[in-house]
Amino acid sequence: MQPSRRLFLLYHELRPVRSSYSYAIETMEFEKHCDLFVQLRQQEKFALGPELTFDDGHISNSQYALPILSSRGIKAHFFITVGWTGNRPNYMGWKELGALHEAGQSIGAHGWTHKLLTHCTEEELRTELGTARLMLEDKLGTAITTMSLPGGRYNRRVLAACEEAGYTEVYTSVPRAETAPIGSLVGRLNIRGDMTLEWISSLFQPGSKVLNGLERQYQMKATAKTVLGDRLYEKLWALLNRKEPDTYDGQG
Repeated sequence: MQPSRRLFLLYHELRPVRSSYSYAIETMEFEKHCDLFVQLRQQEKFALGPELTFDDGHISNSQYALPILSSRGIKAHFFITVGWTGNRPNYMGWKELGALHEAGQSIGAHGWTHKLLTHCTEEELRTELGTARLMLEDKLGTAITTMSLPGGRYNRRVLAACEEAGYTEVYTSVPRAETAPIGSLVGRLNIRGDMTLEWISSLFQPGSKVLNGLERQYQMKATAKTVLGDRLYEKLWALLNRKEPDTYDGQG
């Protein structure tokens, strides 16, 4: 039985030990998350189905996430910052990315440099969207039609550029459930290390209103970004989430 709605969950990095960085999830906790998702999918009736996504292409996606997912028969969607692949320490190379693809995991683009697309010139958009997609297709030998927005930032101009570049699904950081079949703009919920298994489970309970509250919070943060500007907002975000030198913002 297929659920009538899906909740796309956004992960970034896994670590074998607990970290103060908000968007690094302990591997043991991630295993518990995956066990929960398997249990949910085995229920005779469930209205909201979990879907897993990862942003950026951190090496832990290959080292830790892939074995955990494979052992449970779970397919996830990995969005790759293509210019970092094989070039940035602690991020996957093409060998690791190829192993993800060969294992049956889905691959999408997450830009070339992770620059916020709303800040890009027309030429930069062609690189972040078009060049990134073509490089992935060339290296992996498969069509790339999905794009995750760096920082979750977008406007009409960015969405038009994504469509022109050949993407049929664009993934955001808006925490909302999607009705199946999903449309071209897909919301996701960022998963943080302080989110307990019980809290995550509550998202999928019949009649749960948790997502409604999260979407309201997101709209408040969106307003704050507009008022403060991206640069100041990201500085405040980094302080609150104990951002580390080799990590990007947890908004994707």
